[in-house]
Amino acid sequence: MSEVKVVRSAERGRWRNEWLESRQSFPATGNFDHARYAHGMLLIHNEDFVDAGEGFDTHQHRDTEIITWVLEGTVVHQDSQGHSGLIHPGLAQRMSAGTGILHSEKNGAGRAERQRLHVVQMWVPPDTPGSTPGYQEMDIGDALRRNELLTVASGMERYRNDTAIGLGNRFAAFHAARLDAGSAIQVPDAPHGHVFIARGSVEFEGSGILEQGDAVRLTATGGQQVRARTDAEILIWEMHAVAV
Repeated sequence: MSEVKVVRSAERGRWRNEWLESRQSFPATGNFDHARYAHGMLLIHNEDFVDAGEGFDTHQHRDTEIITWVLEGTVVHQDSQGHSGLIHPGLAQRMSAGTGILHSEKNGAGRAERQRLHVVQMWVPPDTPGSTPGYQEMDIGDALRRNELLTVASGMERYRNDTAIGLGNRFAAFHAARLDAGSAIQVPDAPHGHVFIARGSVEFEGSGILEQGDAVRLTATGGQQVRARTDAEILIWEMHAVAV
């Protein structure tokens, strides 16, 4: 049965410490069974605000495909596979944890700069547990200015020639769009979908106005038009299976 569920920003879980505000669409802080709370393949969808000069020290992940999407500021990334660098707005980045990877993520701005980091991190499971850890990134900032939906990361066959970076999950695709006010995109039709308003204000066909931080969880539906009321940025997951 098809379902369209609007999740307002204020309905998300929130976790704070001295330097981090995390707004969590699914339970993420603590020892949770992520698959139990997932929507489709999407296990984690955190919108984080990190103070200048702060961040996550070295920690481990395993058997997770992690997409980091920066909205404002930069992330300094370092991992045990030898990858390091700055993740900025418009850079598509995926880390495959596989058999295990250690990494750190910190605000690229020093305390004196007072530049807060605004970032969205999303997790889906891999097709094959215990694979070799991997990393991929690509700058797609220019392509995002086209007022259309861009496939950022995917393991699906249908997007093989259109995706910016790969994803170790053949049932999932991550799309993004930066829209000028008045422009519109269409949500892909899929068994499970997740639409997140990363910036701005939009009108979602059949559900009304959505503001920054609002999301829509779709089940057995798609094709809805999303029209920007202001300049906006939209993040969409298209998923054809569920996490187990």
